[in-house]
Amino acid sequence: MGERTGYLRLIGLKKGKKTIVKESYSEGALKLTRPLYLTRSGEAYLYVMNPGGGYVEGDSYQIDILLEENAEAVVTTQSATKIYKTRSCPAIQEVDIHLKVGSVLEYLPDPVIAYQQACFKQRTVIRMAQSSSLICSDIYTPGWASDGTLFKYDLLQAKMEIYLEDKLILFDHVKLVPDTTINGIGMMEGFSHFGSMLVIDQRIDDVLLDQLQEIFDTLFDVRIGISMLAVKGFVLRVLANTTQDVEKVLNICHEMIRIRVLGKEPIFLRKY
Repeated sequence: MGERTGYLRLIGLKKGKKTIVKESYSEGALKLTRPLYLTRSGEAYLYVMNPGGGYVEGDSYQIDILLEENAEAVVTTQSATKIYKTRSCPAIQEVDIHLKVGSVLEYLPDPVIAYQQACFKQRTVIRMAQSSSLICSDIYTPGWASDGTLFKYDLLQAKMEIYLEDKLILFDHVKLVPDTTINGIGMMEGFSHFGSMLVIDQRIDDVLLDQLQEIFDTLFDVRIGISMLAVKGFVLRVLANTTQDVEKVLNICHEMIRIRVLGKEPIFLRKY
């Protein structure tokens, strides 16, 4: 990728009842807060910050996260990721995650907001041990002008590879291009905001998914789909017309997973 605009490396280690930061390194336009402990579970809460205020033409970012055995962390961003005009050279982000035996990662960045003529490409590679757990979410939204109209970005593309014990179990490719077909069947279908949540845990079962579906059936103004994976886990997709509607669905799912699967209390990560 050439010279990086920002680089971040994080290694989490279980020490006693807490997860601590064994190693943290950052350079350029990415920073990491000290760990916070918001619950009694001992999990570390870490916030990724971008002092630059947004991604511009030619930016490239790399985030590396490693959780040692039994380490537990919640990683989020300080604010939304804003993508500005990037027509000739897209902003690029690479995320590499490695989860060792018994580790738990909740990777929950704030929404990506794509403004007029924005082009953003992201690639995420996750390597998991059999007994590790993952909750990972993404939200993609168009920027908007002061008169309330939505800006038309050029491209939002996200590729994800997940390996379980070095075996590829998921390849996911989201590509949003607001041309004449994006509102058609199989694409955005008239909606403007997109969100997804991926959950992998050996304790996921059909009963849990049925309960989630019952709740989602009561929600209006959104379109929701759940797909089971070949392993113990699922992918949740959401189409809506506001960020708040997408967040509501993902928060319901996240809260149930924390209570029913991880045996932890719900958390509130909103920063504003």
